[in-house]
Amino acid sequence: MDRDKFVKLAHGSGGVEMHKLIESLIISRVEKKKVEGGLGIDYPDDGALIPMGNGEFLVISTDTYTVSPPFFPGGNIGTLAAAGSINDVLMMGGVPLAALDAIVVEEGFPIEDLSRIVDSMLFVFREEGVAVIGGDFKVMPKGSVDKVIINTTVLGIARKPIVDVPREGDKVIVSGHVGDHGAVILLLQMGVGERVEELEKGLLKSDARPLTRLMVPLVEKYGDHIRAARDPTRGGLAGVLNEWAKAAGKVIVVDEGKIPIRRPVKDYAEMLGVDPLYLASEGAAVLSVDAAAAEEVVEYMRGLGFEDARIIGEVRGSERYKGYVLLRSTVGGYRVLEPPTGDLVPRIC
Repeated sequence: MDRDKFVKLAHGSGGVEMHKLIESLIISRVEKKKVEGGLGIDYPDDGALIPMGNGEFLVISTDTYTVSPPFFPGGNIGTLAAAGSINDVLMMGGVPLAALDAIVVEEGFPIEDLSRIVDSMLFVFREEGVAVIGGDFKVMPKGSVDKVIINTTVLGIARKPIVDVPREGDKVIVSGHVGDHGAVILLLQMGVGERVEELEKGLLKSDARPLTRLMVPLVEKYGDHIRAARDPTRGGLAGVLNEWAKAAGKVIVVDEGKIPIRRPVKDYAEMLGVDPLYLASEGAAVLSVDAAAAEEVVEYMRGLGFEDARIIGEVRGSERYKGYVLLRSTVGGYRVLEPPTGDLVPRIC
C-alpha cells in the first residue's frame, strides 16, 4: 500500500506532514487568500484579520477539538474548545467578543457527560464575557465518530493586530511553563495516568485556560513592540519557533536552561522518550518582542500574575542557518531543534 495516498494521523498533528498536506490540498488551490488589507491563509493559521475601515480589524478564528480522552485533569474538551479559540483571537491582538459552536456527538454518549462538557464550555465563555451567538448540533451513528467533537469559532476586534512575523533582534518570551497539557494527555493515552502520583494529587494537570487577562492589557500597553504571538498547542514550543524561523527567514536561538518546564513534565516525557519541547500547551503564550522593550514586557507580565514569564532566546540573521531553530544546551553546545514530525501525541486538542 502506498502510504502517501492515504491520510495518516501525522497529517493532523501540527507538524511537517500537516503543513505539506494543507499547502497542497487547500492553500495552493485558493485564489483569493485574504480580504484586501487584511490577513488570511496567505499566512497560514486558523485565524484571519478583516479590516473594518475605521482602523480596527475583525479577528476570526476557528478550530475543531478532538481530544482523547475528552475528560482529563485540569478540564475537558469543553474547557479546551472555549479557551483554545479565545486564545487564538488573543494571539492576533484581538479582544474576544462572540462565539459560535458546533458539536458532533456519537450515538450512545451519556447525556450527563455531554452536559458537563457543555457546562464547562459555557462557563469559560461566560467568565470571559464572550457572547455565544449561534451554533450547530449533530449526532452520528455509534462507531461513526469517537465520542464527541467540538468546533468553536470566536470573533473579536483588534486595534493593534499582531501579524506574527518576528524581526531580527527580537527577544523570544514565554509566559510560563510549557508542555503541561501535552504531558497529561500523553500519560492518559499511554494508559499510565492512574499510576502517576502527580496526576492523582493534582500536581500535574492540563493548563487549558484563556489568556485574556494577560494578552488584552499586554497588547494595549506594548502592542507596538510585539511582532509575533502564538499559543504553542500542537507541535509545542518547537513547532511555533520553527514556523516563525521559516516565515521570517531568520535563525531563532533559544537557551534550553531558560525554558520553564515543570519537573514532572520533564521527567515523564523523558521516561516515555519524548522531548517536552514538542508537547502542547493550552495556557501559555510565546511572544517575539522588540529587544528594547523585552525586559519591561517580562516584568509587566509578571505583574499580571505570570510569575514564570521569561526571555528564552532571540531572533538572529544568518544565511547559513536561515529558517532553522538552534537550541543552546545547558552544557553550552548547540543542536538544531527540528520541526515536529509524525503523530507524537495524536488527538491532543
